[in-house]
Amino acid sequence: MFSARVSQLTESPTIGVLERTRRLRQQGVDIVDFGVGEPDFATPRHIQEAGARAILAGDTHYVPSRGIPALREAIARKLETDNGLRYDPDREIIVTGSSKLALVIAVLTVLQAGDEALLLDPAWVSYDPIVRLADATPVHIPLSGEEHFRISEAVLERWLTPRTKLLILNTPNNPTGRVASDEELAAIAAVAQRHNLLAITDEIYEKIVFAGWAHRSLASLPGMRERSIVVNGFSKGYAMTGWRLGYLACDAALSAEMLKVQQHVVGCAASFVQTAAVQALLGPQEPVEAMRQEYQARRDLVVQGLNSLPGVRCSAPQGTFYAFPDVSGCGFASGAAGAEYLLDRAHVALTPGEAFGAAGQGHVRLSFATSREAIERGIARLDEALRAVV
Repeated sequence: MFSARVSQLTESPTIGVLERTRRLRQQGVDIVDFGVGEPDFATPRHIQEAGARAILAGDTHYVPSRGIPALREAIARKLETDNGLRYDPDREIIVTGSSKLALVIAVLTVLQAGDEALLLDPAWVSYDPIVRLADATPVHIPLSGEEHFRISEAVLERWLTPRTKLLILNTPNNPTGRVASDEELAAIAAVAQRHNLLAITDEIYEKIVFAGWAHRSLASLPGMRERSIVVNGFSKGYAMTGWRLGYLACDAALSAEMLKVQQHVVGCAASFVQTAAVQALLGPQEPVEAMRQEYQARRDLVVQGLNSLPGVRCSAPQGTFYAFPDVSGCGFASGAAGAEYLLDRAHVALTPGEAFGAAGQGHVRLSFATSREAIERGIARLDEALRAVV
């Protein structure tokens, strides 16, 4: 009854944690939720108002599949200003109904049965299923937690085969919070060019990078623009998760092929959401910076709190709103066992590290997209629960 490509998929582990948390709350259990990967801030007011004005003005009809010209031009300006990348807004940018859809369109366009795609573990949970939906094979490259999940040419070369066609990079990274260094980007670029690989660079957390670190797009390295697909969107940096809007930027010939997939899968992204996104890019950026600063303050609170817990070690995230503590010193058989125990005993929701691949073994992901009060309350509960077992 079901296709093989769908039957092999499993439920998203992060959605699974969210659903269990909701069920417990429906039973009256007070849960401190560190599982959800969603900003707790409201979309900035000027963006809300732009979307509302667009709806009231009748901006509720089909628009070009590539996206409205004003938004494509704003994206092109953003890519040049922020990333040093020049793209033709009429031929090399596509606006999509979420960055996740952008990834699906990109993968379906470039991969086919027999191809392999390299995923850097720990990796966001949807990369693997998206590759499988294209009838291709995901190849997980386990990065070492002891080496802070560092990427090197030697590690990449070890997993290459004649079927390798694509590498997917996510920086800033979900779940580890790492920002790829110039050295790591150079290593990826060298391997991609030496073996004629394409690269998808998922930059959805670009706006959330902490002091002392800077985001650089892989596509900006010499020789990489023509073999890179830049994926980004508005959900994380602009707190627009429910608006569902993302975009792709790549070489014109590849973009033309992706546009055909966009046309047959979704047609176009929502018209009034695109109008609001123009204001997101061209309007005041102070709300974005204010959110980033608050995330950094929460990051500091989380790292200090986690490192005070028995058996827990946590490096400071360089970006995103995730920490990825090592809980192997707590005596749990796995990160999943630890997350289950802490949800049942402490009523704190965490995501098992194994959800992000084998390299996440012994870790849990903690989202600090929540209030400082909730963070302090959650850390106190974790402390009490862990002292009972460590």
